[in-house]
Amino acid sequence: MLKGKLFRDSLISAGISIENNRRRVDELNVYPVPDGDTGTNMSMTMSAAARELELADDNITVSQAADIAASALLRGARGNSGVILSLLFRGFSKGFAGLETADCIHIAKAMEIGVEAAYKSVMNPTEGTVLTVARKAAERAEEIAEYSGSIQSFWNEICIAAQEALERTPEQLPVLKKAGVVDAGGQGLVIIYRAMLDVFSGNGIAKKSDKKTVARTFEVTDNSAENEEEIKYSYCTEYIIEKKTGCKDAFMLRAYLETIGDCVVVVEDDEIIKVHVHTDNPGLAIQKALEFGRFVNDPKPKIENMKIQHEMRVKDEKITNRQEFVPVRPEKDFGFVAVAAGHGLEEMFKDLGADCIIKGGQTMNPSTDDILKAIHATPARTVFVLPNNKNIIMAAEQAVNLADRNVCVLPTRTIPQGISALMAFDESNTFTDNRMEMIKAIERVSTGQVTFAARDSEYEGHNIKKGEIMAFNNGKLQFAEKDVNKAAYKLAKKMTKSDTSYITVIYGADVTEEQAESLIESLEAKLGSKIEIMLVNGGQPVYYYIISVEPAF
Repeated sequence: MLKGKLFRDSLISAGISIENNRRRVDELNVYPVPDGDTGTNMSMTMSAAARELELADDNITVSQAADIAASALLRGARGNSGVILSLLFRGFSKGFAGLETADCIHIAKAMEIGVEAAYKSVMNPTEGTVLTVARKAAERAEEIAEYSGSIQSFWNEICIAAQEALERTPEQLPVLKKAGVVDAGGQGLVIIYRAMLDVFSGNGIAKKSDKKTVARTFEVTDNSAENEEEIKYSYCTEYIIEKKTGCKDAFMLRAYLETIGDCVVVVEDDEIIKVHVHTDNPGLAIQKALEFGRFVNDPKPKIENMKIQHEMRVKDEKITNRQEFVPVRPEKDFGFVAVAAGHGLEEMFKDLGADCIIKGGQTMNPSTDDILKAIHATPARTVFVLPNNKNIIMAAEQAVNLADRNVCVLPTRTIPQGISALMAFDESNTFTDNRMEMIKAIERVSTGQVTFAARDSEYEGHNIKKGEIMAFNNGKLQFAEKDVNKAAYKLAKKMTKSDTSYITVIYGADVTEEQAESLIESLEAKLGSKIEIMLVNGGQPVYYYIISVEPAF
């Protein structure tokens, strides 16, 4: 039987192992553009669970361990690979529900639930990826569950099946075969499963590597009050209470807290109530909670003096880039959260009406929890989320069911799509009409991107060398060049159609104003007589130029 402590330790070990091997997994990525690499995203996602599980005591049940892991993985999920990983392990939370220990049949069922959820989360599942590796492992678990002996021998068979599936991924995806590698996400999952096997085999928790690798971490800047006068109440009070039998409606607790403070957030499920409030009377907020249940020990109630915090931030505001989104009360019908990186892009989204900007995008995939915090910091009953990157959409979608308000994730895969969606919004329209018009706007705009190759690669029929300049049209690689401006000029011309009316060129942090203006002069000389061309200083990393091409409305 699998005991809670052993399961807990196996997940902690998995988090350490994928962290130790994340660079190895990153290097399997065949996509030549610098991005939020698979190994890094899986590592940061799994580490979120490991940190929470390290706080759990040895008397934990398998159900409790699985619940802690599932919650932490969901909130910490980064990138598509991280979201898929979180769904696979959420299966254990559902499959182990209420169990003190688990046998092989329970494990097989839990894996089946996780794989089913992971496949459903992907619009068009592709075989030869982490999904295939997870499915083959789960199928093997189901085949042998009734006949297996120890957990160790059972999980060893699962690892063998996962490894075999991983080795077949190049036969299923030609791009992997050409590059001579296996699927990065599948490799990450095999590393996680084998780390769990080591613990089941009595080898203990993996040791952290002495090698220091630099993570492409996501951080956000402070979004709290501009000055102390804006802080109406002094104490930020947070706690979680475990509901007692016959617990009163949590609405009554929320209503009371509204009378003694603001920025009230009360979220509940079947077992707990989580509270956040700004108040001058934290004692009253805590005393009232006792009518609904008892405080949990982990995490403990937290009371922080926001005015002192603000004073410290003012003294040292330049030291850190970290942002804390403060929950606010919904006051308007619609609001927006946008993901963007670059001072110019951030200001543009703000000017167009975005309430909260999450600093992120390519190479910086925010977690589900980052997105959730921004949603709760948006003073609207319905919040539209603009991921603006294909690798952030899944993480954003996971925040929908966690939020305390209505959330709609628009499928913006690029910055121009996000800008077009915001421009199409009409505050006087209904939610349904706005959503429809914004999706139409997303579909209308074409996106060009000029960047550099992060690695040697054979990609979409092109032999790419590290450092070459690449031009993408709606995500498809068009050509490689030696010169940045020449690549941008050729790409813009190639994207222009007979109905094109607007071209917006957004230049990045690694392009000078002179270079950008030179490009605009060349484009105007060629296209300016019939097309309106605009230049924007986006300041974005990674992409030298982002080009938006649109027809007349």
